[in-house]
Amino acid sequence: MKCPYCGEDDDKVVDSRSMSAGAIVRRRRECNHCEKRFTTYERVEDLPLMVVKRDTTREPFDRAKVAKSIRIACRKRPVTEEQIEEITSSIEHRLVHRNEREVQSADIGEDVLKELTNLDQVAYVRFASVYRDFKDLNGFYQELSHLMQEKHVPKIADSNANLSRGVSRRTRKK
Repeated sequence: MKCPYCGEDDDKVVDSRSMSAGAIVRRRRECNHCEKRFTTYERVEDLPLMVVKRDTTREPFDRAKVAKSIRIACRKRPVTEEQIEEITSSIEHRLVHRNEREVQSADIGEDVLKELTNLDQVAYVRFASVYRDFKDLNGFYQELSHLMQEKHVPKIADSNANLSRGVSRRTRKK
């Protein structure tokens, strides 16, 4: 291994540790020439998982892109970075363990939507609006109706009726 400080390739391993349930080995190394220490990571090289996009182009799966899109949907929502990382890892794990070398981008989008449904409904609608490419308010309405049926959320009209009844009671007391 070439030393990142002096460029020599004579080093020794000082410490090795297993990470990610044995999938990665972290090694602390010391250069025999300049005596500085550095860290390397070893992992089994897999064939890259390819994503087939809507326009049929293919590109390697990039977990950072998935995490970024989730992060955008969750902006200013009570969602932690750990939760976003957990979702991203869960999606990546499912895709890798499908034992397919190609996956449709639509499958990834649906996986993200499933995860966001349980995490944050506002983030779900934000992601769905971009992913499903809503053209007008009708798209939002249909998606919200679908979400409300799945989650058994009280209808907005019912909430508004309760709200207006509460307001009318308050105004009568004055």
